[in-house]
Amino acid sequence: MGLDPLKAVKTFLVPVDGSEAAYNALAVVCEFARRSKADVSALYVIEVPRSMPLEADLPAEVSRGESILDQAERIGEERRVSVDAGLLQARQAAHAIVDEAVDRSADAIVLGLDYHRPYGRFELGSLPQYVMEHSPAQVWLLRYPTEEAPADTATSGQAAG
Repeated sequence: MGLDPLKAVKTFLVPVDGSEAAYNALAVVCEFARRSKADVSALYVIEVPRSMPLEADLPAEVSRGESILDQAERIGEERRVSVDAGLLQARQAAHAIVDEAVDRSADAIVLGLDYHRPYGRFELGSLPQYVMEHSPAQVWLLRYPTEEAPADTATSGQAAG
């Protein structure tokens, strides 16, 4: 391989939703971006129900998004990286993330994921699945461990026996 794939990433798009996983992913990206001189954008998407116009005035959601983006900018400042924060309204966050990555010519979308095990099995979720399937850019998934003690999952199968 002649070209280092990490050096090819000059623009990152990091969707943020207020979760620790999203903030942690942004922090990782900022550390990488500072060293590689890459650009970082944080994106908060307000999902607008189909029963409302796309341009609906949603002050509570906008306020929450602005607060989350303020925290995203602080994460960048702590790491001496400028984070371009953006907020938009869309019907589906996953579609908006891919469209925004295309519009911004992002080289990578980085998703921070919590560890979810509905029905006893790990589930990726519809948003990361859609982004991985449809993004023309690289997609990085950073999965963070559950807050639960690991012993809980190890013994759960034994309890039934």
